[in-house]
Amino acid sequence: MLSCAYRLVAPRVFEPVQLNIPVSNEVLVRPTFLSICNADIRYYQGTRSAAVLAKKLPMALIHEAVGLVVRDPSGTYSPGDKVALVPNAPCSQDDCIAENYLRTSKFCGSGYDGFMQELVSLPVERVVGLPSQLRDEVAAFTELVSVAMHAVDRFDSIAHARKEHIGVWGDGNLGFIVSLILKTRYPNAQICVFGRNEYKLNDFTFVDETRLTCDAPKECVFDHAFECCGGEGSAAAIDQIIDTVKPEATISLLGVSENPILMNTRMVLEKGLRLFGSSRSGRADFLTVAEMYRQHPEMPKYLESLVGGVFEVESVADMVTAFEADLRKSSGKTVMKWNI
Repeated sequence: MLSCAYRLVAPRVFEPVQLNIPVSNEVLVRPTFLSICNADIRYYQGTRSAAVLAKKLPMALIHEAVGLVVRDPSGTYSPGDKVALVPNAPCSQDDCIAENYLRTSKFCGSGYDGFMQELVSLPVERVVGLPSQLRDEVAAFTELVSVAMHAVDRFDSIAHARKEHIGVWGDGNLGFIVSLILKTRYPNAQICVFGRNEYKLNDFTFVDETRLTCDAPKECVFDHAFECCGGEGSAAAIDQIIDTVKPEATISLLGVSENPILMNTRMVLEKGLRLFGSSRSGRADFLTVAEMYRQHPEMPKYLESLVGGVFEVESVADMVTAFEADLRKSSGKTVMKWNI
């Protein structure tokens, strides 16, 4: 079966490439809504190193996507079923290391073609059914929600039992989703979100408190904390977190920083803190998110506030328009309605 992938061949340049999808036992899915991630933008702009770009391009971008099943030989899904596409593709299994941390795993949109394609063929375990009533624009960034879910699940297994006060640093999309999952998972906990933009913090209506980072407390207040800033903001956020968490707190690091950052290890040792990092997600995290969508219908309603621009995409020019718009956005997720 013929299909077409739209690959980034150079910064800001997409080209269609015809592919032959062999008939197999895999699930055939037509992507319908795609969400642009900051990682996609770094490739699109060409801000990754020349060595990385030379190694990974040409490549179809996008790892956040939802689609409709076209064919499933296994009978697990029916044609027309709404499914999230799982970008992580493990090549092996380890009893101690999760699939998203195995160095042998492949990841769509990072060295391997992502979901900017007419049709995608995936193993049945790489697709996860979603509630039919879930808005497509929200379903498009289920992968990002699964990343936050993965971090919260790991936190639950690592942190000590006292979870009365939890701080979240970061007023962007990831901070929003992490805070929402925390409040859903621990409804009796006091969740406080710190950010630099008051207009963004105003959207965190489900948490107990929001503060600007310049108004962070000077004393030890939080049992645990999450860092969701990344970039240049990571160092300042981690520094504040170390100062304001109580002894033996657990700190979850989620923000991606291109450059090494300094850390007050003296206070980490003095307080006996636990720091752990989380990246990407696996099938189990998608399943947990899908179930949370079903059990807590208010959660997708809150996530709707993250939907930014929605762009109808029918051509390469439309793809460029959507990516350029994402570069100018102040907040939210840019979604492409994939009419390809």
